[in-house]
Amino acid sequence: MPRERILLSLLKTVCLSPQPLYRRGLGIKLNRPSTFLECKTFMPETVTSAQIRGLIFDCDGTLADTMPLHFVAWRATLSQYNVPLDEDRFYSLAGQPTVHIVQLLLNELGIEEDAKRISIEKEQAFLDVLDEVQPIEPVVEIARKHHGKLPIGVGSGSRRDVVQRILKRIKLDDVFDCVVGAEDTEKHKPEPDVFLEVARQLNVPPEHCRVYEDADLGVEAARRANMACFDVRDVHTPRRITPA
Repeated sequence: MPRERILLSLLKTVCLSPQPLYRRGLGIKLNRPSTFLECKTFMPETVTSAQIRGLIFDCDGTLADTMPLHFVAWRATLSQYNVPLDEDRFYSLAGQPTVHIVQLLLNELGIEEDAKRISIEKEQAFLDVLDEVQPIEPVVEIARKHHGKLPIGVGSGSRRDVVQRILKRIKLDDVFDCVVGAEDTEKHKPEPDVFLEVARQLNVPPEHCRVYEDADLGVEAARRANMACFDVRDVHTPRRITPA
């Protein structure tokens, strides 16, 4: 049985427990439902509950298995400037715009370089291997299933044009009602602005949206937006490039 199916089966079992659910790394306590039918508020493989009127998906690491490729692009680009970035730190920063991450790393090391130029170089390094991107099927299946039935959108920390190219690569470019990227809001994850902007464009109140996310900053952004959230790391673990 594929690993994703095993995990989904385990999630169904876990859902029956009355104990509180804690999302990894954030200390966020969620009220776990007492019956499987009530689990629709955070179980992606079930039919959407009446309370949920819109779905919002992160892109990188949620719809598309891009994170290992992004890390390789980061490492190749930053090595030219003698800026270290280990894999755990990379994942902790996931969800922020590329240029913000570059500026943060440069500031920490006291290096004076053009963060915007480096961010462009990094994005191009990623786009050079875009053909290797594969969909994360359990999540993609949810998006396809609700296409045309519920308003659905994408809220990402990446540039909108890069997100659109990823969606085209995994054949989802005609599925979403809107795509919100890094340039569309002033504040970014863990602030809720990206998800709130998606909800605004979908014309769905935030409290009636469910977010699909793979990063701590994104999960926190969903919480601040008062949206239900499903952490897709429960059904997908990206391969590591370096030893844990």
